[in-house]
Amino acid sequence: MSDVKNLIRKRIEERPERADIYREEEFKTAAALALLNLRKQKGLTQKELAQLIGKPQSTISRIETGEMNPTSSTLETIAEATDTKLKLEFI
Repeated sequence: MSDVKNLIRKRIEERPERADIYREEEFKTAAALALLNLRKQKGLTQKELAQLIGKPQSTISRIETGEMNPTSSTLETIAEATDTKLKLEFI
């Protein structure tokens, strides 16, 4: 386990109420990286992707920086607009 994961585990043990916060941040980080990778793979700028999905460029930026927790609807719209599929899995 990485040092970061160990630190997070320790902090959650100290204050269990933090677990939800860490889970949400982990999701936002995963969504940010996935969107950034998809956008780069498709050769799109934030503005171009935003235009494809009918949202402001700031929405794409906020997702990619982890500032915004994207809805499943937004992620589905992005998948459709980029001719990709959204895969959700429990591991």
